[in-house]
Amino acid sequence: MTAAIEVKGLGVHFRRNRRGRRNFKDLFAGASRRSRPGQFWALRDVSFTVQPGESIGIVGRNGQGKSTLLRLVAGVLLPDDGSVTVNGGVAPLIELTGGFVGDLTVRENVNLMAGLHGMARDEIGRRYDGMIVFAELEEFQETPYKHLSNGMKVRLAFSVVSQLDEPILLVDEVLAVGDKGFRDKCYQRIDELLAEGRTLFFVSHNERDLRRFCTRGLYLDKGALVLDAGINEVLDRYNADSAAR
Repeated sequence: MTAAIEVKGLGVHFRRNRRGRRNFKDLFAGASRRSRPGQFWALRDVSFTVQPGESIGIVGRNGQGKSTLLRLVAGVLLPDDGSVTVNGGVAPLIELTGGFVGDLTVRENVNLMAGLHGMARDEIGRRYDGMIVFAELEEFQETPYKHLSNGMKVRLAFSVVSQLDEPILLVDEVLAVGDKGFRDKCYQRIDELLAEGRTLFFVSHNERDLRRFCTRGLYLDKGALVLDAGINEVLDRYNADSAAR
């Protein structure tokens, strides 16, 4: 069986400027593989393989490389060391904006995002109403995206991304923004996607959600992969380390 995702010796380092911000060139171009003064490794020597249909929970404190890993899998960030091989399309839900265009309306953004992911125009037309209803934006279809609230943006992003036919779904903390009613709908939709055999990468600090959706966990600390095991074992180790700190 061909792996859905294969990561070998992955390393990414960033350079901070005087204000502590990440340098743009370091985000999108591998400069030197040797760390220099003022640089830090967001990920270093990380290796693992994910089989189709696996549900992976990524665990760790803030700033330990979880979101960076998802961006590498999504292809929006290039590694300085190692490689990331992804076999199949990716549906990324890794930040609020999610690639939507502020001046375009909700309707135009749905057509744009679905089209960019390869959905045919007639298929978008068949699924459009369902996306809008799921996002609860029936009255805002002609509203520019930039005028939506954060909650509305999350609903729209999840609705569109979860309707894509890509085999790999990336979810990074965004569900924490929605209200309980919408989160319940999202959880049901994730259950449906997993039942279809999709591969899930799930970043969350919600232990209950991780145990519900994921069977395997990756524990990252200071950019290193500390433990790759069943999700319960990973969460127990993470909780023990957190208590020790």
